[in-house]
Amino acid sequence: MKKGLLLIALITASALFLTGCSVYMASTQPDKKNTDLFVVGMPRNALLAEFGNPISSDVRDGEKVDIFKFRQGYGTGAKVGRALFHGAADILTIGLWEFVGTPTEATFNGEEVCYEVTYDESDKVKKIIALKKS
Repeated sequence: MKKGLLLIALITASALFLTGCSVYMASTQPDKKNTDLFVVGMPRNALLAEFGNPISSDVRDGEKVDIFKFRQGYGTGAKVGRALFHGAADILTIGLWEFVGTPTEATFNGEEVCYEVTYDESDKVKKIIALKKS
């Protein structure tokens, strides 16, 4: 009887310590960016605040042009839900879920998005071209 309880305790403890990669990867996926900010009339500073510095910034025909490139990620609810699912699956399968969960999270790491934005003389969006859109 003692050996059975010890074995169950050992398996439970192992399952708790084996959870990790997929849970961590799900919770640290890129955040969802507000692409609704890519509209004519939006101030450049609003885009910089949401998307960070552009990968390219230059002047063409007297107009400032930025190229923003980023990974469109997931909302907090989706990330937490996925992490909880992976944790529960790890515990229920005694860590075997990691063989499925980790490659899954590596694949679903957000989509690469790229926009070219042209501004008017007052640094407001004049034209948007989606170079690579999710």
